[in-house]
Amino acid sequence: FTTICEQLAASGLNTPQTRIVLEKPLGHDLASNRAINQAVGQVFKEEQIFRIDHYLGKPSVQNLFALRFGNALFEPLWRREHIANIQITMAEELGVEKRGGFYEGTGALRDMVQNHALQLLCAIAMEPPINAHADAIRDEKLKVLRALKRWTPETLSQHVIRGQYAAGSVDGLPVPGYREEPGVSQSSSTETFVALRTEIANWRWAGVPFYIRTGKRMAAREAHIEINFRPTPHDIFKTPMGPANKLVIHLQPKDGLELHLFATGQSKRGPGGAGQTLAPVHLDLDFDKRFGSERVGAYERLLLDVLDGRLNLFVRSDEQEEAWRWVEPILQHWAADPVGPRPYNAGTWGPSAASAMIARDGFCWGEEC
Repeated sequence: FTTICEQLAASGLNTPQTRIVLEKPLGHDLASNRAINQAVGQVFKEEQIFRIDHYLGKPSVQNLFALRFGNALFEPLWRREHIANIQITMAEELGVEKRGGFYEGTGALRDMVQNHALQLLCAIAMEPPINAHADAIRDEKLKVLRALKRWTPETLSQHVIRGQYAAGSVDGLPVPGYREEPGVSQSSSTETFVALRTEIANWRWAGVPFYIRTGKRMAAREAHIEINFRPTPHDIFKTPMGPANKLVIHLQPKDGLELHLFATGQSKRGPGGAGQTLAPVHLDLDFDKRFGSERVGAYERLLLDVLDGRLNLFVRSDEQEEAWRWVEPILQHWAADPVGPRPYNAGTWGPSAASAMIARDGFCWGEEC
């Protein structure tokens, strides 16, 4: 990065209109990320630097801001008194394919959690910005990152699960395990799966668990955010309520919103008299069907923003460094852990320990409820 930036400047390419786009990996730990930011910052101003995260260009993520801050309906409910837990899932059916050599030095925590997952968490949990300007938005995201609970030896052991896919089947076809992939060591301890639990220490979110889960060779290609609301305080209906209301924000393979509610079902009659029953209903908004499938893709949207000089959907250096500061204790804990990642069969939802982790809080992953 240093050499490229210096040569761009020496070639007369650093003008006030110049914009530089950087994509991960921007370092492998906090120290290397700081070094990159300092090297780039010696040549370019912060307002010229566009650190791209393609998840922020997805229509559903952009609509998350509109959902929260453009509608009076949800914001009063968007807090600890009404939300039981929040889950972020980013699952892939694919393995590392021919990128085993690259992935060996990266792993799921660096590849997905430090950037994509934490940016999604910030978009969900941030306070309303004072306006729609880039720094106002990024200031609020930075506050979320700084409010994430710091790790302790106990939480590192109980609230962080790492896994590595073994041989299995995807879509009915056999697939090799991670250690059998080209370029991967047969004794590799690189994680292809991470599940973790965290909390945000502020007035809005105190006590609400946030769960992040990402992995390769999982049961489906699925990325979504689940906002699970608390149940009603008193059940007056003669029917088991089942899971409470939830809002699902779909990121892939489709972009959309899905609101899970209860509506009146068939009435029951019996010795106890008539009783009203409830049935679950889903309100489903598919952005492709509603707005057309020819919408601009995530990267195209972000590159258009680069050309227009809009930094709203790009990551600032202090955000990035704070994210690295938060994940670094996990990396250090794993480096000293002789056990290594838990194996899980390809084509499943990861190690059973991830389900046990969330079950200890009395919750379950969306597909398990």
